[in-house]
Amino acid sequence: MARQSADRESQARATRDGLAYGRTPERREAEELADALPPLLVEAERIAATVAPGIHGRKRTGPGETFWQYRRYEQGDSAHLVDWRQSARSDRLYVREHEWEAAETVWLWPDLSPSMDFASGRDLPTKKHRATVITLAVATMLMRGGERIAGLGTPLPPAAGRTALRRLASHYASENPYADSDIPADALPRFSRAVMVSDFLSDPEAIAARIQSHATAGVRGHLLQVLDPAEEDLPFHGRTEFAGIEEDASLTFGRAETIRDAYQARLATHRDALRAATRRFGWTFTTHRTDRPPQTAVLALHAALSGAPIPMER
Repeated sequence: MARQSADRESQARATRDGLAYGRTPERREAEELADALPPLLVEAERIAATVAPGIHGRKRTGPGETFWQYRRYEQGDSAHLVDWRQSARSDRLYVREHEWEAAETVWLWPDLSPSMDFASGRDLPTKKHRATVITLAVATMLMRGGERIAGLGTPLPPAAGRTALRRLASHYASENPYADSDIPADALPRFSRAVMVSDFLSDPEAIAARIQSHATAGVRGHLLQVLDPAEEDLPFHGRTEFAGIEEDASLTFGRAETIRDAYQARLATHRDALRAATRRFGWTFTTHRTDRPPQTAVLALHAALSGAPIPMER
């Protein structure tokens, strides 16, 4: 009995080894990613499912046949797209990607800098968590619609399908804690689209300059500002010390409630500047609070990408 059990175990192991031997590097990577599916992606997919379960992507006519770059062959690509000369130089297959194909890509960027690691209450998510989940929920909807996605400021190439989504989620889950809060300056393909999620509390002129550099290249973008409710309402009373997350500087007020009106007026002016900048370059700007459901923000971004009216958060 023991020998038969050992024989069956050996056969099972041999079968597994044989299957593993026959798998391509891409297949093995996909399975490893599936085994380590980040909880962030699980949450994002649940949100995407409640927002628009039946949305389908729209294929757009590209602006030209100009060569853009080589990319890895993805499951579902037609064999005639393979560039055999380029592929012969390595052990992987490569597809020659043209400008119109790159323009189909939506570039995504959640701000993962330390300043986003803030929540004013234990029952609230951090701004970083909410920004990442919203970004991945939008990516999920785009993936289901057949769109290609890429992480702006990441080494990940544009790709379609669940493997691309999982790679993006894994990258965000292991992002460097010293990530920059500035919009990445990476050159993007002409006529592509971008979604950027941050608190956007830095200098509005610097943000506008970065938007202009992308817009000048023909990129259409959408900004979502994510704030904690305390950053909007300033609900503090009495002596309060405000300490920076990325800097050691702090400010102390004897009666925090006395600066509330001035603070909220300053925030409104800041937002007006961001709205004006995005409007000037043909981009969109909307806001979200972490004490409200993320579905509204996801729907707003999807509407912006589709060219539909953007719903306001209540």
